[in-house]
Amino acid sequence: MATAIQTADWAKKMTESTMARRPLLSDGVQNDKWSYDYGVVLKGIELVWRKTGDAKYLEYMKKNMDAFVGEDGSIRHYEMEAFNIDHINNGKVLLTLYKETNEPKYKRAADLLRQQLEGHPRTSENVFWHKKVYPYQIWLDGLYMGAPFYAEYVREFGELDEFDDITRQFILCVKNTKHQETGLLYHAFDEKKVQPWCDKETGLSPNFWGRSMGWFVMGLVDTLAILPGNHKDRDKLVLILQETLQALKSVQSESGVWYQVLDQPERKGNYLEASCSCMIVYAIAKGVRLGYLDQVWMETANRAYESIINEFITVTADGLVNLNKNCQVAGLGGPDQRDGTFEYYISEPIITNDLKGVGAFILAAAEMENQ
Repeated sequence: MATAIQTADWAKKMTESTMARRPLLSDGVQNDKWSYDYGVVLKGIELVWRKTGDAKYLEYMKKNMDAFVGEDGSIRHYEMEAFNIDHINNGKVLLTLYKETNEPKYKRAADLLRQQLEGHPRTSENVFWHKKVYPYQIWLDGLYMGAPFYAEYVREFGELDEFDDITRQFILCVKNTKHQETGLLYHAFDEKKVQPWCDKETGLSPNFWGRSMGWFVMGLVDTLAILPGNHKDRDKLVLILQETLQALKSVQSESGVWYQVLDQPERKGNYLEASCSCMIVYAIAKGVRLGYLDQVWMETANRAYESIINEFITVTADGLVNLNKNCQVAGLGGPDQRDGTFEYYISEPIITNDLKGVGAFILAAAEMENQ
């Protein structure tokens, strides 16, 4: 039976709030870039559009992609040669728009992103590098950014054997990042074992970051929803989803949501973080709905979702919904020499209404309301 919180229409409320605050996700100035977080928000809004049938939500998706996509299919501020897996994520929205409008520009733009994957550099095991500037590195984040678009493109326009490459991305990511005792996944793996942030014996980054595991389980459940039912690796991917979520359940906080650094709740400075909590709830709820998880998992999802509303959601006097306590960004290496320590993860800014968190909240709320 649905709870009162599940029937409160939070997905629509957050969507309306986002559209009011940001008529265009790219403001044309500071945020004027082909940014992966737009795709997170717009895929959430797509669920609201499909539920309500209200064309204004599809129009908002279209307006945001039209700010970047030219009539010839070119994408403003997109550079294929950067080989940045994050830049693939918005492709999922392009595929939806192509199917709904039949406008060739969206297919041409999606073709560009598929072309990037053709030439994208890989590890010796054929897993995509996270970015050209992060060579030989697998980051959990990248599985969400690349795999669901890749799978949907293959389903619509590709060959069945191409799915093997997609499932292999998940299988090898887990092989290289899984902590055997807990089942948790480290944020990243450096195949060359040379990065300043990695263990020189294992190549692993030192901590379990909440949002990186959130990206991973969202990417996995979204890919499973597209993968052919008879694919040889389907059962392996379902088992990975089950085992990874079980590991996350083991570090669920007493309040029901998850910490920024997942397994160290007692350490000074650690905090309950909104975006990862929303991502995990989305993965559980969608996994239950599609039959990858037993119905009993909804007890975990309900507890977490109620805690998300109580812990992170506030509503302004004007009725706009806020999502608080989002880690703004976290990564490894780069110009700032981010070292992946506990101290690093808790030092990044904590903000309200970060688009990654807002998008994950809409996705989670929509799935919870679909139960």
